[in-house]
Amino acid sequence: MVNVLGINSVYHESAAAVLVDGKLVAAVEEERFNRIKHGKEASFDNPHQLPERAIRHCLKTAGLSARDIHHVGFSFDPRRRRKSYRAEWWDPRLEETFRLRVAQVPGALDELLGRTLGKRLHFVSHHLAHAASAYFPSGFDRAAILTIDGIGETAGASLAKAVGAEVKEIEVFDYPHSMGFLWEVFSSYLGFSHYDASKTMGLAAYGNPAVYRETFHSILRAEKENYGIAQDVLGSHPNQAATMEKMFGPPRQPDSEFLPRHADIAASLQEATDAAVMALVRRIKRMVPVENLCIAGGVGLNCVANEVVQNSGEFANLFIPSAPHDAGTAIGAAFMAHVDTQKKPPQRGYSTPYLGPSFKRREILEAVKAAGLKARKSKSPARDAAKMIADGKIVAWFQGRMEFGPRALGNRSLLADPRRPEMRDILNQKVKHREDFRPFAPSVLSEHADEWFDVGPRSASHEFMLFTPKVKADRLNRIPAVVHKDGTARVQLVSRKLNPRYHELISCFHELTGVPIVVNTSFNDSEPIVCTPTDAIVTFRKSGIDALIMDDVVLTAQG
Repeated sequence: MVNVLGINSVYHESAAAVLVDGKLVAAVEEERFNRIKHGKEASFDNPHQLPERAIRHCLKTAGLSARDIHHVGFSFDPRRRRKSYRAEWWDPRLEETFRLRVAQVPGALDELLGRTLGKRLHFVSHHLAHAASAYFPSGFDRAAILTIDGIGETAGASLAKAVGAEVKEIEVFDYPHSMGFLWEVFSSYLGFSHYDASKTMGLAAYGNPAVYRETFHSILRAEKENYGIAQDVLGSHPNQAATMEKMFGPPRQPDSEFLPRHADIAASLQEATDAAVMALVRRIKRMVPVENLCIAGGVGLNCVANEVVQNSGEFANLFIPSAPHDAGTAIGAAFMAHVDTQKKPPQRGYSTPYLGPSFKRREILEAVKAAGLKARKSKSPARDAAKMIADGKIVAWFQGRMEFGPRALGNRSLLADPRRPEMRDILNQKVKHREDFRPFAPSVLSEHADEWFDVGPRSASHEFMLFTPKVKADRLNRIPAVVHKDGTARVQLVSRKLNPRYHELISCFHELTGVPIVVNTSFNDSEPIVCTPTDAIVTFRKSGIDALIMDDVVLTAQG
C-alpha cells in the first residue's frame, strides 16, 4: 500500500486529499472546518499556511497516521514561477515575500507531520494538478485537457493531453492572459467581492451583451483559435481603476442599486468569455484530435460557458470535476505524485463528489442535546422531507458524506418547492440573505431530466450542477422558482446510483406533485457550507428554515 497526501494552500480554496494505493479515499476543503470562506485570503504572505484540519480529517478517514504517508503532492511548483513574468510596475517586494513564504512550505509540512519529508515532497505544477484532477476521475483512456483559471505559477490557461496514466502540458498562456483574473476585476467593479464570479454570471442574464460588445473587444480578444487580455484592466495595473471608469463609468458600490448598465457589462463579459473559451476548445481539438475533453480551473465553474462548449459538438464527451477550482488541485497533486513514484497507475473513473466527513446518529443526537433541542426520529426521512417541501416548507437536508467542491449536491442542501414562484424571494431574502436576482438550481431525477430540460448529450458532470440547459417551453410555468431570466436553469441530474437517498426524496416529491424536481441551494447563510451537525443546528436556528433532517433525526422550527 502506498499512501499519498495531496495539498493545496498557495492561493485560496485550501484543501487536502488522500490516495490509498492509488484510490481516492477522502478530499475536503479547509473552510468547512475553520468556517472562513475559501479557507484563507489569497495573500502573498500566507502560502505556507497549510489546511491542517483538512489534512487531519483525510488521514483519520483513511485510517492513517502521519507516519503512514509515503508521498505528499503540493499543487504549486516554485521552480516555474519565473521572475520576468510580471510587468515593470509589479512590486518586487511582494513577489519576494511570496517566494520566501512558499519556501517555508517544506518546513511547515515537516512540523505538521512530525517527520522530514525530503524528496517525498513533490511540487506539482498548479495547472498540471488541475489537469490531473479532471482527467483521472473522468474515466477516459485518453483526453484533451483545458485548464482556465486566475493564475498557476505564471499561467492563466494551459492545454494538456493525457494518454493512459501520462498527463503532459503542451501549451501555456501566461499572465496577463487570465480570464479568471478578469472575472475577479469585474466582480469587484460590479460591487461584489473578487470571489463572486457566480454573482456576475447570474447578473449577466439580465443584460444586453451588445451594449458593450465593442468595448470588450479591446479587453478580451477572441479569435478562431486564440485569445488575449489587455493587462491595463487587470487589478494590479496602476491605471486599472481609471481605465475601467473611462470605459464603463464609476464602479457600483456594495449595497447600492443595480442599474441596467451593470447587467449589460456582466452580459458582455460572459459573451466575450464564451468566445475565448471556445477559441481554446477549437485550438486544443486541432492539437489533440480525440473525442474526450476535460476542463479544470476556476473558470470551469462558469456553467454558461460550459453549456456553450457542450453544445458546440467539438468533442463528443466532456468531463468537469465537482471541484474544478483550486481545491481540486489537492486531488490532482496527489494523483501526479502517485504517477511520478509508482509503476501501478492510479484509479480512474471515480468521480463522486461525496468525499468529505459523515456523522453517526450518536454524534447527531449529541449535537441536538448540546443545543438544548428535542428531535424526533423519522421512519422515512425522504418521504417526510418530500411532504414538507410539497407543503411549502424549506427543509435543510443533511445526509452522508459532505460534498467536495463549491456546490451542495444533495448532502448539505436546502430544499424547497420549485412550483412556487414566491420561493425564490423567500430563500434569497429570509434564508440566504443575498441579492434578489440570484437564481436557484433544480435537482431533477436523471431519468426524467429530458422531459423538463434540453440537456443534450449526457455527462457525468451533469450530476455536479455545472451546466445551464434551457427549460422546455411547455414546462416553464410549472417550475418558476428555478427558471432564470434567460429561460435556463443550472441543473443537477440526480441518479439513484450516485446518491440513493436524495434520489428517493425527489422520487417521493414526484409521487406527491407530478414534478420530479426540487429547488436545491447550499446549506449555509453567508458562510461556508455546513459541515458538522453543530454547524447545521447553528444555521438552522438563525435562519428561516422550517425543518432540519440529519440522517433520520428531525428538528422543526415549531418544536
